[in-house]
Amino acid sequence: MSDCIVLIPTYNEQENIGKIIQKVFSLDADFNILIIDDNSPDGTAMLVKELMGQYPDKLFILERAGKLGLGTAYIAGFRWAMDYKYDYIFEMDADFSHDPNDLIRLRDTCRKDNAGLVIGSRYISGINVINWPLQRVLMSYFASVYVRKITGMSIMDTTAGFICYRRNVLETIDINKIRMKGYGFQIEMKFKTWKHGFKIVEIPIIFTDRREGVSKMTSGIFGEAFTGVLKMKIRSLFKKYKPVSSSIR
Repeated sequence: MSDCIVLIPTYNEQENIGKIIQKVFSLDADFNILIIDDNSPDGTAMLVKELMGQYPDKLFILERAGKLGLGTAYIAGFRWAMDYKYDYIFEMDADFSHDPNDLIRLRDTCRKDNAGLVIGSRYISGINVINWPLQRVLMSYFASVYVRKITGMSIMDTTAGFICYRRNVLETIDINKIRMKGYGFQIEMKFKTWKHGFKIVEIPIIFTDRREGVSKMTSGIFGEAFTGVLKMKIRSLFKKYKPVSSSIR
């Protein structure tokens, strides 16, 4: 069995899901995939289940009752991946905004640098975003500036959703107490990883906005993150984070 699992949350991704699955499995590397589908009315889950016959013991699906939020989808996927003892657990979008070829770079960096978290970063080497409106680029970039100022983290791309965790990071973080549900979830996960002292590495990627399907991004998602970061920082002042030993970072 592979030691790597790629988690892909879906809601109405019928145009993309078959292509992204086939692309990941075409890589010169051994990745498994878990789709977490929120009862997509367009038949995304049905298409995944058809493809499972082509990829036995490599492609899996979790079906949820409805659209319950990005954060809860990933937490469900984390629990599943930890139950099955995967060592490297990836987050990736279904819409090709993240280049599947970069999965290998994330994995290799995690192994080589003994990192707890590797981030595919849009901002570590300038602004590497294609096909986004300027307003959205600025909103995303300055959201990370804001998070750095409030939290003290040095991470350039705090809202990044193309990442690789080692399993021991997820076992250390109490994922049941993650509060934010939208893109604030990405910030909160990184913050707790940082607070526990795990090594975090950013590598540059090029982010390309989706060509097919409909974006799930809304201004409300950023609003949740804005207030959520302040609350998260305040709560952290009254909490002790047990540092991990260097042997398990």
